[in-house]
Amino acid sequence: MPHADPSELLRDLDPEQLQAVQQVRGPVVIHAGAGSGKTRVISRRTAYAIATDAVPADQVLVVTFTDKAATEMVDRLRALGLSRVTARTFHAHALSQLRHFWPARHDGAPLPEILANKGLIVGRLARQLPGHNRFTPSKDLADEIEWAKSRRIEPRRYEAEAAAAGRESPIPADLFVRVYGDYERTKTRMNRIDFDDLLLDTVALLETDATAAETVRARKRWFSVDEYQDTNPLQQRLLELWLGNREDVCVVGDEDQTIYTFTGATSDYLTGFATRHPAAREITLSRNYRSSPEILALANRLLAAEGRRKQLIATMPPGPRPSIDRFADAEAELAHLVATIRRLVGEGIPASEIAILVRINAQIPPIEAALTKARIPFLVRGQRFFERPEIRDALRLLRRLPEDAIGSRLLAAFDARLRSELGFEDESSGGVGGAGAAGGPPSRAGAEARERTASLALLLEIAGEAVAARHDIDRAALAADFDARAAAEGETGTDGVNLLTLHRAKGLEWDAVLLPQLEEGTLPIRQAESDEELAEERRLLYVGLTRARRHLALSWAERRIGQGDRETRRRPSEFLAALVDRPARRVTVLPGAPMAPPHRARDADSPLMTALREWRLTTARSEGVSAFIIAPDTLLLEIAEQRPTTIAALRRVKGMGPSRLARYGEEMLEVVRTAVA
Repeated sequence: MPHADPSELLRDLDPEQLQAVQQVRGPVVIHAGAGSGKTRVISRRTAYAIATDAVPADQVLVVTFTDKAATEMVDRLRALGLSRVTARTFHAHALSQLRHFWPARHDGAPLPEILANKGLIVGRLARQLPGHNRFTPSKDLADEIEWAKSRRIEPRRYEAEAAAAGRESPIPADLFVRVYGDYERTKTRMNRIDFDDLLLDTVALLETDATAAETVRARKRWFSVDEYQDTNPLQQRLLELWLGNREDVCVVGDEDQTIYTFTGATSDYLTGFATRHPAAREITLSRNYRSSPEILALANRLLAAEGRRKQLIATMPPGPRPSIDRFADAEAELAHLVATIRRLVGEGIPASEIAILVRINAQIPPIEAALTKARIPFLVRGQRFFERPEIRDALRLLRRLPEDAIGSRLLAAFDARLRSELGFEDESSGGVGGAGAAGGPPSRAGAEARERTASLALLLEIAGEAVAARHDIDRAALAADFDARAAAEGETGTDGVNLLTLHRAKGLEWDAVLLPQLEEGTLPIRQAESDEELAEERRLLYVGLTRARRHLALSWAERRIGQGDRETRRRPSEFLAALVDRPARRVTVLPGAPMAPPHRARDADSPLMTALREWRLTTARSEGVSAFIIAPDTLLLEIAEQRPTTIAALRRVKGMGPSRLARYGEEMLEVVRTAVA
C-alpha cells in the first residue's frame, strides 16, 4: 500500500501537534494534557515518519497501555494506510519474544501456560493465613505481588525493600513474604508463568543473551510509548533493553493522570525523561479539544492549588457553568442526580452521553436504586454490586441462617455471621467510603479490602431497611428481596446513564459528567494520609473533571446515613475549596426531593439524643452486636423528637417494631425520662 501524502498528514494540526508530528527522530517527550489529541498525534507522527522514509513500517513499535488501546491504534494506523505497523502492550510484545526464544533455552520445551489470574493461587493461600488476615482480599495481595515484581524484588528481599520504600503491605510483612514465596513456588510446580513473569523473563533474556538482544533490536528500532506516566520500573527496563544504545523513542503521557501507583506505576520516568536523555525534544500539548472553557477553568484551578503552572487551553465554545452543590442529606443529593439527568435528557442529551463517576464501587447501588425508581435506564461499567464475591458469599450465609430468626433477630444473626465467617469489622463507618472510628478495617487495608468492607456494610444497610419496612421478615423473604435487586441490576441493558468508578473512567469522555459525594473520607478516601496518597486522590478528581465535554455537576451532602441507619455529619472534600470562587450553594428545594424535617439537625446533637446513643452503645457491647442492630439513628431521632413516656406512646414511634419494643422498650423509656427530667 502506498505511503500517505506527508502534507495531508499535517493538514489539520495545531502548532504544537504539528511540531510533535514532524519530530520523527528521537528522543522526544510529549506532555499531552487531557483532551489534547494525543492519539491523533501518535498515529500521525508514526505515519509521517514512514511517509518521509525516516523508518520502514515493519521496524516501528507503538506501545500502548491496554489491549483495547492497541486495537484502537491499529485501526487508526490502518485508516492511514499502515497495515504493517505493530501496536502492542509491553506484555504482548514480550510474549512474542519469549515464545520465540524459550524452546532454545529450555531443551525444546514450549513456553509454559500463562496464569490468567493470580487470585487462583493467592486466594487459597490467603485463606490459610492466621486470624483476621485470612479475610484479606486476594486482589490486594496480588497487587502487592505485582508491585514487588515490577521492581524485581524477590520474596526474601521484600520486607527490607518495602520498608526502605515506605510501603505498607496489606498484611504484616512477614506474612506477606510467606504468601509471596508460596505463590511463586506453587506457580513453578504448576508449570505456569504470570504476566509479571513475561516481563521479568524477557528482561533476563535480553540482559544475559547478547545474540537474542541483537536479534530483537534488529527487528524494531523506532518506538512510540503511550500512557508513559503509568510505566513501572520493569517496563522501563524492558524499553531500555529494546532500545539498546539507540534513541529513536518518543514517550507520551500526562503526569496529572497518574492514578495506578498502587500497582507500581510512576510518573517519574515521564517527568525525568529529558534528564535521562539530554538531547530530548520536549513538546507540550495544552490545547484541549474536549471540554468547555468553564470546565477547564475548574481543572486548571485544581492544578494551581497544588502549585502547578500547567494550564489547559480551551478551544471549544463556551458552555454552562459547572455546578457545585451541597445538600442537606444523601436522599436530597440522589434526587438532585435524578432531576439533573431528566433535565439533560429533556435538553436532547442521550442518556448514554451522561456519566456518574464515583470513588469506589460500593457507592453505586444507592444510585442504581434511585435511577431504577425514576425509570431512568443505566449501565454499570465494571463489576456489579451483586456480582462481587463477598456479596455472593454473604447471601449464601443468609440462606443458612436459622429459620426462626425474623426481623431484628434476623438482622443481628446476619451481622454476626458476616463478622465470624467473612471477617466483616466495620462498626461505625460514616457512610460508604466515609471516615470511620475504631473498629473499622485495619489502616493497612488495601483498595480491595476497603471496597469489600464498604460493600458488606451497604448490604447490611439494605437488610436493615427491609427489616424496618417489615418487622416479621424472615430469611427467605430477605433473600428474595436481594434476589430481586440482583435481577434488576442484571437487567440494566447495554445503554443508558453510565455508572462507573473514576479509575475506570480514564480515557473516556461524555457530554455530561456528575460527580456526587465529594466529601472528606470519600474523595480523598479516608486511608489517604501521606502527601503522595493525597496527590493521587487529587489526580483522580482531575481525571473526573476532564471527562466532561459541556456539562459538569459536583455535589456533596451535609449528612449521610451509613451502616445501620447511622446518620453522620459530612464535610466537603478538601479539593472543592480550590474549585470555587464562591461558597457552594445549598440546594434546599428540588422537585420530588425528600427533605429532612428542620428539627432533625437540632435533635441529632441534643442531650436526649446523646443519652440514647450512649445507651445503645453500652447495650450493643454487652450483647456483642453492632449498634444499629439495637436501634438505628433514624429511630433514635424519632424518639428524641416525640419524647414518649409510656409503652403505648413508644409503640407509635415509626420503626420501633414489636420485637424491639419487647426487648428494649422499658430501657428506652428510662433514658427518655432521665434525660428530660
